[in-house]
Amino acid sequence: MSKPELVLLHAPSNYDFRQRSIVYGPISDVIPSTPVFEMYPIGFISIAGHLEKAGVSTRIVNIANRMLTERGFDVERFLSQLHPAAFGIDLHWLPHAQGSLELARVVKRLHPSIPVIFGGFSATFFHEELAAYPQVDFVVRGDSTEEPMLRLMQRIKSGGPYDDLPNVSWKDSEGVPHHNPLSWVLPDLNGIPLDYAYPVRSVIRYRSLAGVLPFNNWLDYPVTAVFTCRGCTLNCRSCGGSRHAFKNTFHRDGLAYRSPELLADDIHSIQRYLRGPVFIIGDIRQAGNGYDDELLQAISRRGVNGPVVLELFSPAGDDFFRKVSRVIPHYNIQISTESHDEDVRRAFGKGWRNADVEETIRSAIAHGCRRFDLFYMIGLPKQDRRSVMGTVDYMSGLLREYGKGNVVHPHISPLAPFIDPGSQVFDHPEEFGYRLLYRSLEQHRQALVSPAWSHMLSYETEWMTRQDIVDVTYEAAIGFNQAKARFGVIKDAEARQVEARIRKDMDLIAAIDRRAAGHGGPDGGLEEELAVGATCLKRELQWPARSFIRSMPRILWSLCRP
Repeated sequence: MSKPELVLLHAPSNYDFRQRSIVYGPISDVIPSTPVFEMYPIGFISIAGHLEKAGVSTRIVNIANRMLTERGFDVERFLSQLHPAAFGIDLHWLPHAQGSLELARVVKRLHPSIPVIFGGFSATFFHEELAAYPQVDFVVRGDSTEEPMLRLMQRIKSGGPYDDLPNVSWKDSEGVPHHNPLSWVLPDLNGIPLDYAYPVRSVIRYRSLAGVLPFNNWLDYPVTAVFTCRGCTLNCRSCGGSRHAFKNTFHRDGLAYRSPELLADDIHSIQRYLRGPVFIIGDIRQAGNGYDDELLQAISRRGVNGPVVLELFSPAGDDFFRKVSRVIPHYNIQISTESHDEDVRRAFGKGWRNADVEETIRSAIAHGCRRFDLFYMIGLPKQDRRSVMGTVDYMSGLLREYGKGNVVHPHISPLAPFIDPGSQVFDHPEEFGYRLLYRSLEQHRQALVSPAWSHMLSYETEWMTRQDIVDVTYEAAIGFNQAKARFGVIKDAEARQVEARIRKDMDLIAAIDRRAAGHGGPDGGLEEELAVGATCLKRELQWPARSFIRSMPRILWSLCRP
């Protein structure tokens, strides 16, 4: 078996989730993974591909997923058998603050002489505080760390100095942190490999499928993703990937795009192996200058015919959907409208009218869209309980108007558990009507061991207390669930199952609050709750896909091709 020089580890949100009783609630209901947040960032694939191309052997190990799916998986025993030149751990999403640091502590105890490297959006924002932890040796900062990671690995192997490496925070022999300038900011993404053949080769090389799986049920639902750019044109107030965040945290003044030809190659490469949906991250229209037309033409030339998911950052009309339908016979649409309330939506940073959203739905359906996902959020500026419940009523009207054929799928979830670091709300909470309960990395780390998501929630607003946000989340979820059953989005039996789960969550949180107040309450494992949604069914998020097992002949055939 090959010995990797870099092992990239993905930690669970809470390292002790197998022993702790935690009511996670709806914090992961609208993403593919469970509340363990076992889905590792797509950057793992591009980093591994870049390093492997330069001769640095790299292995991805999804520790979170192995802990989730293998009850007997012994993390320490597994890690003790690895002896790379360095370990890398992502702290991309802030809900990994506890798990990533605890996993790093375990690694450092088992291998005190092997460096531990952190990276990711949250790691970049909190790099000074993160570098002060004894289990952290390096932090590689920025939104494009493939090349800085390569240079750091080369320097670790050669034993040279670190003071000239871009984007790197490091410690000297006395343990004092130093922070080199964040100067490596890619102007485009054309030199970054997104090689989905890498995980397949990794399975063969290391004889392990479980470690490289992206999330819990990926074998049944092999969804993949490609990215159009790094950076964003939007300024959604609470988003750590907004224009504000990229400028202030990642020193990015303009977007770095991937060429349409290379992006089409990425999609074609994936569909050589898999028949699951390919999610194109970023609105293909935001680059302007005909980028969307060039991409669609490139896709057409490559004969891409599998399902493709397009993300919209603003409404679209007949011209756009007509072009898409001619090239992609099986396409789906996602758009986050945040609220039905135009004042709330505008306060959040999006100025669209409801009439434009409705026209987008109508036009997409008219031009063959297979599925249209609408996402709403709770915990926004100017949003109170009445506004949230107004969204429930508005969504019911949309389903009444456009619900035929089961194309429209609405979802609602709270902005939870944390406000993204680097966002406008995180940097200037009072300006947007927020009060933040946690500011430091350590405060967020400690919050993640709370007994319920209601205790983790990091903020309240002028319009809703933390308890208001929790209460109206469940109230709105029941309203959405009932409307989806009424208009045939889900079956009646499924709706009853979801409502029972919602009410069970509410009872558990009430019991925890009583216990916290000294009135007693139940305690016990909640492991069986991890794989299901608290306020919806996980399958509600899934587009049609052929399972990984059914794709095996295609994978083996592709590997044999030159």
